[in-house]
Amino acid sequence: MTKLMTPDELEAALRQIGAERYHSLHPFHKKLHGGQCTKEQVQAWALNRYCYQAIIPQKDAALMARCEDRDLRREWLHRITDHDGLEGEEGGIMRWLVLTDGLGFDRDYVTARRGALPATRFATEAYLHFVRDKTLLEAVASSLTELFAPKLHEERISGMLTHYDFINDKVVAYFKRRLDQAPRDAQFALDYVRRNARTVEQQQAALGALTFKTEVLWAQLDALWLAYVEGMPAPGAWRPGEGMRDLSAAA
Repeated sequence: MTKLMTPDELEAALRQIGAERYHSLHPFHKKLHGGQCTKEQVQAWALNRYCYQAIIPQKDAALMARCEDRDLRREWLHRITDHDGLEGEEGGIMRWLVLTDGLGFDRDYVTARRGALPATRFATEAYLHFVRDKTLLEAVASSLTELFAPKLHEERISGMLTHYDFINDKVVAYFKRRLDQAPRDAQFALDYVRRNARTVEQQQAALGALTFKTEVLWAQLDALWLAYVEGMPAPGAWRPGEGMRDLSAAA
């Protein structure tokens, strides 16, 4: 890339990254949404994905901590409350824990992240460090995977409700809420990148940031596939039956 793009050309290039690299294309998602996963594979996915859900408000707080733009801070603030919740209103993290509850996990086990794959932890921590250490433009651009999320959530809701008798409307509440939240968040971030990527170098950085984020998401699914499809979980990672609630006692 040597020529400055127009905002429309930049947006097209960003969307092309999603078309080619977004983790909706990963074989694990095809397997999950097509009803081809075992319950244990669904459990492993939900347990590991919690690491990503938990890191989101931390990376958003890191972005805001060094942001001098009041309008950007005001807009970005709701991302934190969307995930952490407010008094009297649950957030996305709690809705994710409803999912892991429904899959039989003890909440303390999930939130401690002891059973998560090392690659999952490393990938999510790398995302936090990226947002904390890179330019503000790159930090905002890395969130643009949200442009592609609603279609994935629709596939997930439909596929999981159709194919798994242990999934119901209550446990997919997280994804239903994101159908409204993700487009709103993505549009603001996209407008910001279009306005502020004014040089070739800045546009390259924005494209690189979105590429990096797709790799963070893809790497997590690679790890799940190796561990729970190929059967090679890392030492210390979750094994079926670990960290589960005593359902008979709860009844």
